[in-house]
Amino acid sequence: MASRHPTVAVSAPGKVLLAGGYLVLDRQYTGLVFGLSARINVVAAEIRTSEGVQLNEIVVDSPQFLEAQWRYGYHLAPEGGGIKVTQLQVGTKISPNNFVETTLSYALTYMNQVAPPSSGHSIGAARLIILADNDYYSQTAASGEVPGRFAKFSVPLSRAHKTGLGSSAALVTSLTASLLSHYLPRDVFDVTTPAGKRTLHNLAQSAHCAAQGKVGSGFDVAAAVYGSCVYRRFSPELLSQLPEPGAPGFSERLAAVVDGGAEWDVEVSNEGLRMPKGVALRMCDVDCGSQSVGMAKKVLSWRSSDSETSEQLWDALQASNDRLGCVLREGAVDELPAAIGAVRALVREMGRLSDVPIEPEAQTELLDAVSAVEGVYGGVVPGAGGYDAVALLVDDGEETRRRLDARLSDWSRDKGSHVRLLDVEGEVEGVRREELDVYSGWV
Repeated sequence: MASRHPTVAVSAPGKVLLAGGYLVLDRQYTGLVFGLSARINVVAAEIRTSEGVQLNEIVVDSPQFLEAQWRYGYHLAPEGGGIKVTQLQVGTKISPNNFVETTLSYALTYMNQVAPPSSGHSIGAARLIILADNDYYSQTAASGEVPGRFAKFSVPLSRAHKTGLGSSAALVTSLTASLLSHYLPRDVFDVTTPAGKRTLHNLAQSAHCAAQGKVGSGFDVAAAVYGSCVYRRFSPELLSQLPEPGAPGFSERLAAVVDGGAEWDVEVSNEGLRMPKGVALRMCDVDCGSQSVGMAKKVLSWRSSDSETSEQLWDALQASNDRLGCVLREGAVDELPAAIGAVRALVREMGRLSDVPIEPEAQTELLDAVSAVEGVYGGVVPGAGGYDAVALLVDDGEETRRRLDARLSDWSRDKGSHVRLLDVEGEVEGVRREELDVYSGWV
């Protein structure tokens, strides 16, 4: 049977919110976001059948993990409800994957609305393979496995320890892009064009917020699509009125939101944003974790109760964040330690006033220790803060890497903790098409 839809591969990067934690929730302020070299990859291929046999099934595999297959049926819901996705049983149980299921429903509904079956662009059976770069997870590869770019892990996905690089946003973005690229002709959707990226951003933001059960700031999806950027969030009410998938009118309303043009007041600017020559953004996995949702609620509660003090602090922090961005753009490496130190001081003050461990004492001690290593310009506890990661700006050389590894090894031994430098680095590029030979042995 001839293939109607091409096999395509798409990847999207993880992220680190280097500056702008909590500020990025408010449209008055911005966040300084960097994409990362660790990517979530999705390969989309047609399921071949014998002539005359038709399957209405999408199979999603994450072959790096145990028991990581999800199968879905799909049908057109009445009254403009879009494409309704139903998970099918695999083996003796059903293990839900809300991010995958929601993304499928949103992407298939949007495609069916903008290119309905009457146009000749039908939705057929497909297999989607998800491959994550190793730095998304703390645990080592399965016994006896030789770790490559995509390690084979000895646990189910639900038991994998994430390193906090933004895997859900990168997954939703790459999954959405692969579905649109697989099913739609390039004259309707092309992820390499500004129009294609805009469609992808709006659709992935919609699906990601629905899967999370809340309208977040969206900086992680923006980084997955556009890469490193200064980000100002969209107005939350844009997505707050979307019906549930399958509900009457969902299909038309989703397409109107995605193609909303001026309604999307998001601002994404990546002009000139990069690491200075010879400087690398590196991440440390602390393998501990924190409840960022609870932390955010507490910070916002403090902000509401002490608006005058918090506004002064947030304005000062915005100015320090802008200064850090300016230092990076200008390549003023000798000014990096002071710029980073100013941001950290204000973040600690926010934590003190809100009684939230944004930069906990343990992380302060760790950052001070590694910042004293020759070739390290400084670092921050990124995003919402807590205990699970630190981001460092370092000299991009092997000598610095060796000194830093040695210091972290001593630290882990002395403190009885486990802190390691990840291989991931900052990266400017966002979503991109990939050659299929990158995934040899997996597809």
